Amino acid sequence: MEEKHMETPLEDIRGKFDLVLEGYEILRHQMQRNHEDLTEKIDQNTMMIKVLNEKFDGVAADLADHRQDTELHGHYRVCEKP
Repeated sequence: MEEKHMETPLEDIRGKFDLVLEGYEILRHQMQRNHEDLTEKIDQNTMMIKVLNEKFDGVAADLADHRQDTELHGHYRVCEKP
């Protein structure tokens, strides 16, 4: 084949290859953004779980104190169901 007949298909292939690379770059950028968003949400959820655990621990301590105080009065007993 003559050189000028090869130039058109090569330019076409080059253009398509550039489109594939551009698409790949867009996908890579979107995946990176999604990763950052998910990491942020995971960090927020971890913080909320920590706060809730601290609140639960506080409620459990308050209930234990209340139970102990109630049982100090001789006529009150806390009965736990099996």
